[in-house]
Amino acid sequence: MATPVVHSLREQIREHILEGIVSGRWQPGERIVERRIAAELAVSQTPVREALRELESLRLIESVPNKGVRVRALTAIDLKESYPVRAGLEQVAAELAAPALAEDDTVLRAEVEALYGADRSGDSEAQVRHTVAFHREIVRAAGNSVLLHTWESLGIEVWTTLSIRWLSPEPRSYAEDHQEIVAAFERRAPDIGELLKTHVLSCAPRI
Repeated sequence: MATPVVHSLREQIREHILEGIVSGRWQPGERIVERRIAAELAVSQTPVREALRELESLRLIESVPNKGVRVRALTAIDLKESYPVRAGLEQVAAELAAPALAEDDTVLRAEVEALYGADRSGDSEAQVRHTVAFHREIVRAAGNSVLLHTWESLGIEVWTTLSIRWLSPEPRSYAEDHQEIVAAFERRAPDIGELLKTHVLSCAPRI
């Protein structure tokens, strides 16, 4: 039986707002009212404010003086910008994590198995969740807290959600690509860092 995923209140609110942006509930330039979201979700304004601050740091929304918080007019270029940075970080992570993951890649295989299920059911939310979890496990296995903190500060899950659900709406499979990465760790591929870097860059939105 799968372990339920527990999200903090701030994360739940962030996902609610993100879903509104992705679905078009809030159009570019439209104001997002903190008080209204709090009332809608029956929560205080504090976690809503925290979620909005996080989304602003990721450049998804912007604060306009005397006009409040508004949705930014995002383009494929905005979504693509984080991928080269992420690819470089994950290249380093893969090289550092290679010895440990060659010995035990259980955490990676578990995420790939979950991805196969998500692919079969066409569950885009699960595809995002397990894709991000797979890459996070590689970065975590590197054993470098600065690397992990920097990687997480990029808002990988948010950008992956937008890339998959906004710019790549057609169903596609993700498990096979990640299974190939697991196989590379298992065979101790000397170019594992370059392989992961290429993989990440291939996921960037096409302009």
